[in-house]
Amino acid sequence: MSERTAFIIGVAGGTASGKTTVCEEIVNRLNEQCVVMLSQDSFYRGLTPEEEANVKEYNFDHPSAFDEDLIIDTICKLRAGQGVEVPIYDFERHQRAEETTRVNPADVIILEGILVLHMERIRELCNMKVFVDTDDDLRLARRIQRDIADRGRDVRGVISQYTRFVKPAFDTFVSPSKRYADVIIPWGNNTNVVAIDLISQHIQSKLCQHELKRVHHNLQVIRSNFQIRGMHTIIRDRTTSRSDFVFYSDRLLRLVVEAGLGFLPFREKVVQTPVGDWYVGLEFARKLCGVALIRSGEAMETALRDCCKGIKIGKILVHRSAADDIDQPDMIYERLPADIADRHVLLMDPILGTGNTATQAIELLLSKGVPETNILFLTLISAPPGIRKVCTLYPNLKVITSEIDDDVAGGSVRPGVGEFGDRYYSS
Repeated sequence: MSERTAFIIGVAGGTASGKTTVCEEIVNRLNEQCVVMLSQDSFYRGLTPEEEANVKEYNFDHPSAFDEDLIIDTICKLRAGQGVEVPIYDFERHQRAEETTRVNPADVIILEGILVLHMERIRELCNMKVFVDTDDDLRLARRIQRDIADRGRDVRGVISQYTRFVKPAFDTFVSPSKRYADVIIPWGNNTNVVAIDLISQHIQSKLCQHELKRVHHNLQVIRSNFQIRGMHTIIRDRTTSRSDFVFYSDRLLRLVVEAGLGFLPFREKVVQTPVGDWYVGLEFARKLCGVALIRSGEAMETALRDCCKGIKIGKILVHRSAADDIDQPDMIYERLPADIADRHVLLMDPILGTGNTATQAIELLLSKGVPETNILFLTLISAPPGIRKVCTLYPNLKVITSEIDDDVAGGSVRPGVGEFGDRYYSS
């Protein structure tokens, strides 16, 4: 597969809910990005002679009416950086036209359609899933206007199709798919500017992540889900109590540590189970250690000890300045295992901002004889400047993080969590 990986957005909602308008508004706000829009309607199957003879009995809102395999093949090719030919569907003849539309690869691919979130295989390809929620009566009025003007139908036929097929399909397939949406946009006669702006900002942030991962192959971002996003929301909230901040930070830090351990060397191990059978599994390679950057990094020690019983942990203290222009922080203290050169090292600091402190710590480890390939840098939240610095200077180590924030400004990662050590230790 090509290194190019597009950001894929699935936009669903009932018929005439405003999906296309939402997509166009998003595209307008992403004017610096290369964006392509695909409509699920382009992938209707052509009707057989029997179906065409009884077209009034054909359910165009059922999943079987769409060529799901072609949709998936099209998205996968675009995501891999390949151009594709997209069908053009003739709604009067109910067949695909001989002509096709050439679509070239892009940074962002938006697929809109009534069943985009219903189809599981398509859903799994989406980086963001949006549902446009519009009043039923308003959708029906729009549907009548559209089908008469654009698809050559009459009012009686539109209403008959709506009551027999469209509304039942909405209740059976479309509306239940709302639960899979990352964002639900209430939509009416007026544009929901706030929702569109928030979605666009989120996409810009995610595009930054994609670009960083595309450039820096040694960057690993934990796959996000509702649970992780929910816990990040709690620790980023300025009103969160210290006890809740510690509890949810510990949970997130445990996930980061677990992810980091997955990149360490393992070796095969065969054990006998209590029922007498043999199981072929894995065990950690020996010679691991952790190194915490004092003091915030010490918050990660509990998670590491929970995962690796009896593991040795060293410490490094680097003087951190609030000034962004200090490129060489002072090394104040270090206490490391005597045989650290023979170990795989998990370097721990919850926040990676400018990368200045991290590079000082990494340089110390290298000076002690630790191979660059044996260093894993574990961090909860990272900012692009720090990622670029660490990943560029040390291409053979890995950086594992749970989220990438927007930037560093005023000495702080933004939006960030504030001073992690102060909030964790309540000083």
